[in-house]
Amino acid sequence: MNDALADLRDGKPVLVHDFEDRENEVDMVYAASEITHDNVARLRNDAGGLVCVAVHPDAARSLGLGYLSDELAEAGDERLVDADLDYDDRSSFSTWVNHRSTRTGVTDKDRAKTIRRVADAVETVLAGGAFDFPSEFRAPGHVAVLRGHDALLDGRQGHTEMSLALAEEAGAVPATVVCEMLDDETGEAATVNGARRYAEENGLAFLSGEEFARLVH
Repeated sequence: MNDALADLRDGKPVLVHDFEDRENEVDMVYAASEITHDNVARLRNDAGGLVCVAVHPDAARSLGLGYLSDELAEAGDERLVDADLDYDDRSSFSTWVNHRSTRTGVTDKDRAKTIRRVADAVETVLAGGAFDFPSEFRAPGHVAVLRGHDALLDGRQGHTEMSLALAEEAGAVPATVVCEMLDDETGEAATVNGARRYAEENGLAFLSGEEFARLVH
């Protein structure tokens, strides 16, 4: 765990597996405040899943970032709402944004800029400051924002909450970048053994849900 905390603070990725009876996937995790365009490229090429930025629930509330499922339900067509997930009670997706200074928002540099400014917004409001989110971001965009459960790991044990708790333990801004690791050959998620092998070959920390829960609580 100590290596993982140090790596996160230093801008290195950490691999996090949730649970076999949940998604049973491994995410590559970065501290959002430290993300660079090179990191986004690594997420695209080595992880391959969806590049998302997770934010602490207190910050999400201050910034007006609710759950997408609630917004869809309020819009009147509940058939779109993720009520039938077989691994969780609800999705943590909030909204999708681009920073207003970006052009298309999809390039590695654009996404890194958007993610870092989301982290700045989180840091600002958690310190008691004000941040006008709509003045800096536009939606829809190319970076998916995830909102952590209000009780964090006590309420939901997903990659969103694990990564945010990890950031808090590291003394970093509780905003993280998460991206699922996929397998090009099988077309499925990377296996746990395959992800562990990647971690060993690249000198990265690997944390399982069981290890994480035991070490943090």
